[in-house]
Amino acid sequence: MISYRTAAVGALLGALPCLFTALAAPPAQAHGAPTDPVSRTFACSPEGGGAARSAACRAARAAGGPEATDWDNLRIAGVAGRDRERIPDGKLCSGGLEGYRGLDLPRADWPSTRLSAGADLTLTYRSTIPHTGTFELYLTKEGYDPTRPLKWSDLEEKPFATAKDPALADDAYHVKATLPAGRTGRQLLYTIWRNTSTPDTYYSCSDVVLRAPAKDSPDEGPSSGAAAPPSRTATKPAEPAEPAEPAEPAEPSRAAATPARSASSAATADEGDGNTTPVLLAGGASVLVLGAGVAATVRRRRPRR
Repeated sequence: MISYRTAAVGALLGALPCLFTALAAPPAQAHGAPTDPVSRTFACSPEGGGAARSAACRAARAAGGPEATDWDNLRIAGVAGRDRERIPDGKLCSGGLEGYRGLDLPRADWPSTRLSAGADLTLTYRSTIPHTGTFELYLTKEGYDPTRPLKWSDLEEKPFATAKDPALADDAYHVKATLPAGRTGRQLLYTIWRNTSTPDTYYSCSDVVLRAPAKDSPDEGPSSGAAAPPSRTATKPAEPAEPAEPAEPAEPSRAAATPARSASSAATADEGDGNTTPVLLAGGASVLVLGAGVAATVRRRRPRR
């Protein structure tokens, strides 16, 4: 009996190191979700800041279970690419998981990110454990209505961007892409992360508001940041001025008439009154007549010798 007990104790002591190692080892699962453009899971989590206090997030928490606070754990094992078979319409944002059902609420006030249609995008997918896998990015079609349940038919058949095994930097994956053009208003960016080092597939919904890209218009001028084109008026060389014709020499005039003409020119330049010149000329003529009469009178009165 003693030998059996001794053997049992020895076996237990030998198994303890392996047991402690198994308990201490973290689960080999890749947790994560987009933080820019912000996903519904992260925005409504305790780390979402002001977005977590929005009406949409409050409604999501009221409708969902306690699992909804785990923003990085929305995943399904063993999907193997059969997303449209495993996840029914109207439950794309929750992945069909009951604990995240609040994320499927159809409403147009979810926390969103403003972007430009057709512009470059860098998706920031926060994660804590590096794993291999492929990211697929889908965008809703033009005409998408956020007040109706999201269906697979609302998304394009193929992703507009993919990224295989991106590096984990600063606790996040950074996926570069170019947004499709021709979409405006409130849309939804749907991200699928298919792990290859684990059996899990992650799903997330990021609400975005797309504005039309700015275009330069000759009437409105260049867009902000572009250099203004040179002014045509400023760059056109000035035409040489024609040389002024020399003024004809004025005919000699009587001394009495000269001051009258000078006064007439000065008055016209200062006031622009066309009646000033005839008045002064008439005054000059009167002076000449008066002077001639005086001279004749003096000659008549001169005594004869």
